[in-house]
Amino acid sequence: MSAEPGTVLVTTDLTVGGMTCAACVTRVEKKLGKLDGVTATVNLATGMARVSHPADIGPAELVATVEKAGYTAALPEPPRRKEESATDDGDESEGPRQERHRLVVTAVLALPVLVLSMAPGLQFRNWQWLCFALTAPVAVWSAWPFHARAVRGLRHSAATMDTLVSLGVVASFAWSSYALFLGGAGDPGMRMPFTLVPTASDGVAHIYLEAAVGVPLFVLAGRFLEARARHGTGEALRSLARLAAKEVSVRADDGSERLVPIEELAVGQIFVVRPGERVATDGQVTDGSSAVDLSLVTGESEPMEVGPGSAVVGGAVNAGGLLLVRAAAVGADTQLARIARLVTEAQAGKARAQRLADSVAGVFVPVILALAVTVLGFWLGAGADPQAALTACVAVLVVACPCALGLATPTALMAATGRGAQLGVLVTGPQALEGLQHLDAVVLDKTGTLTTGHMTVAKVTAVPDGLGRDAVLRLAGAVEQGSEHPLGRAVSACARRESGGQRLPDVSEFSALPGRGVRGRVEGRLVEVLAPDDDLPATLAEALAGAESAARTPVLVRVDGTAEALIEIGDVVRPGSHRAVDRLRRLGIRPVLATGDREAPARAVAEALGIEEVHARCTPEGKADLVRQLKEQGYRVAVVGDGVNDAAALAGADLGIAMGSGTDVAIGAADVTLVRGDIEALADAVLLARRTLGTIRTNLVWAFGYNVVTVPLAMVGLLNPMVAAAAMSASSVLVVVNSLRLRAWQPSTSPAASRRRTR
Repeated sequence: MSAEPGTVLVTTDLTVGGMTCAACVTRVEKKLGKLDGVTATVNLATGMARVSHPADIGPAELVATVEKAGYTAALPEPPRRKEESATDDGDESEGPRQERHRLVVTAVLALPVLVLSMAPGLQFRNWQWLCFALTAPVAVWSAWPFHARAVRGLRHSAATMDTLVSLGVVASFAWSSYALFLGGAGDPGMRMPFTLVPTASDGVAHIYLEAAVGVPLFVLAGRFLEARARHGTGEALRSLARLAAKEVSVRADDGSERLVPIEELAVGQIFVVRPGERVATDGQVTDGSSAVDLSLVTGESEPMEVGPGSAVVGGAVNAGGLLLVRAAAVGADTQLARIARLVTEAQAGKARAQRLADSVAGVFVPVILALAVTVLGFWLGAGADPQAALTACVAVLVVACPCALGLATPTALMAATGRGAQLGVLVTGPQALEGLQHLDAVVLDKTGTLTTGHMTVAKVTAVPDGLGRDAVLRLAGAVEQGSEHPLGRAVSACARRESGGQRLPDVSEFSALPGRGVRGRVEGRLVEVLAPDDDLPATLAEALAGAESAARTPVLVRVDGTAEALIEIGDVVRPGSHRAVDRLRRLGIRPVLATGDREAPARAVAEALGIEEVHARCTPEGKADLVRQLKEQGYRVAVVGDGVNDAAALAGADLGIAMGSGTDVAIGAADVTLVRGDIEALADAVLLARRTLGTIRTNLVWAFGYNVVTVPLAMVGLLNPMVAAAAMSASSVLVVVNSLRLRAWQPSTSPAASRRRTR
């Protein structure tokens, strides 16, 4: 039911146990949906329900409602209790070890029955009684979980996949028992031929012990393989969890260190990161320099150099020297925790196609039960042999498979969101994937999105026959070490970087010239870094004109009174932005540049990247209006931004995409976050979305098509129940395995390869 206007809604996650197919999912969702103002989305692959409900409906009422539907429910347990709960014998659901034990015992008992039933030449005197003795524990103990869940569903007037399996086993075993004790099949010298297609009896009732053991064996094996495969789809999320540190070495004011649990680390404390260790949490380097590997956190393959003042991310690996880091965020506020939370939330959603599949699954099992009864009645009414009629009925029961319908979307979504996180792309759910697939226009912010967002040396032009570019940059950087101006910091940072991290020379007689620049003496030379004047050599005058047209800030370097070089400083284009825009255009997406910056720098960036449409001096309202205009023209629009000024446009677009280096406001308003701060990840995201939705469609076509083909074959008596059980189990496994292929998906910068990947 929908909530009353003005009702405050809260979201609660529940762990739901006992679900085995899409029919279970539909039943839980409908049961919760009957509560006033409550809507629920249930994920079969993760066993989680995300429930939106009014504040006056508490978790206890939600749990009770799920239990009334015949399933178990509980609030997710705290991380520290999960290992304890895994060994809790009171849990209704079987652990992996118990499931494996049940499968092994079933296989040991069932295989001799299958061999003897399928190989008439091996059938010895009284073979059928040995098979009966081996089948009895399989039909009762091995199939007990199916029987128990079927009875529980019956008590709640519900029919699920377990109902079909249980009925199939009971019918096969009951008929075989009748045949052995009353139908003449118990004769010591009886021989029974095996055929894949059921045949009429020759006066002696046939036994179907192979079906009675084959159905539990194949279904248990299928679910075991399915569970293993589904476990693989969540591997990326578990990898993120493993990146979190368990302990951290905290340094006190007196220089002493103590090892404390990560939960005790507080914001503002200094902690130590030694070479090879993971950074315990997000923070800022206070001392030391090193290279940190962010590949497992953001997907960025190149190590990042850090030093005093640099921000570092929890989970990154220190590849070099000793670092002292001041904690800036702890617990749920860290970037690693936010990534894991976004991935988890994304896996809770459903694509539109999956909602249709769940609707079908809601009536699937009752329809199959009705068909099985109809088939039995039709065959008997037509004068067919009773055992042939029963065989067709059992085959209809066990061949039907709503499990594949329920797994089609969540398994693909789990694999895709996990893979996306590894590549530095976070999506909020299937709606975001669908939005990415259909994009045809993207509005790009300039500062911090296409450009680095901070002042950087873009170009150094030295006069011919002078000191040379490197020598002049080294001298200028040395002088600027004493400056606090952003331009000066950019020059000194560039000089240190290009000197390979070596210490720059000391400066003496340093002085700042207000409004003009700085000067000082370096290695006996008078070095001045000043605003350029009109008296410049031809080479530098030409460079000055170029800098002004590109909207960069030029500074002149004089050494001992002689003009030696012109340094151009500006917000430079990010590495990869040109390739990213080109890839977007090749994917059929129209790039539009919208920035609050001046016309000249906006045009310069657009020309450098090949973007034809430019909107400069855009206010936040102007960006939102631009998005609205593009949508009115029929475009499906995405906005990429990183600042507070982008939040309104992000929220108003068909799809909002935030840079991971941006503000929390921008990330909060976005549907997709590019964690690694690289705009090229947007093209990867589009390709991943197209591949994922293609996989989901393939899964659903298979799931629907399988039932459309196999159920009629079973109805007309062309499927042996044992073969039907194997086919049913294989159906679910194939859907999950197809989804697992997304874990190995690799983005390609080749246009031809990109087009092939989206087909």
